[in-house]
Formats: sequence, structure tokens, C-alpha cells
Amino acid sequence: MATDEHEQNSSDEMSGLVEELEKAEAYEQRLRQFIVDARDELARGNTAKALSMLNAAINYIDCAADVVTGKEAGSSP
Repeated sequence: MATDEHEQNSSDEMSGLVEELEKAEAYEQRLRQFIVDARDELARGNTAKALSMLNAAINYIDCAADVVTGKEAGSSP
């Protein structure tokens, strides 16, 4: 019985880690897209639009849940 419980706990932990990795990857991809879009706007000479996009990226970082600790945004450490 204890083995079954241990296997279930391990499976639950593994599922949690996979979910955390997926969230971190999505977060990274979104940040990369901000950078790519801003770079493209800079290449077109649209500095104001690029700065706006970078400000949006900073806001996204500030508002996003912490993908490292798993704490929700705005929560104290």
C-alpha cells in the first residue's frame, strides 16, 4: 500500500514539474516575441512603437506570475 501511495505522490510531483516547465516555456516564448517585434519595428525606423513594445514587455514581466517560484504575481515572498 505504501508503495502505491509513493508512486502516486511521485506521479503528482512529476505532473506538477511538467506543468511548471510548460508555463516557463510559454513565458519565455512570449518575452522573445516582444523582443523580435520590437527589433523589427526598430529596423523599420519606428522607434516610438519599439519603445512602446518594450514597455509592454516590462509590464508583462512585472504582472506575470513568478515562473521560478510558482508564486502568483503581487504576492510577497
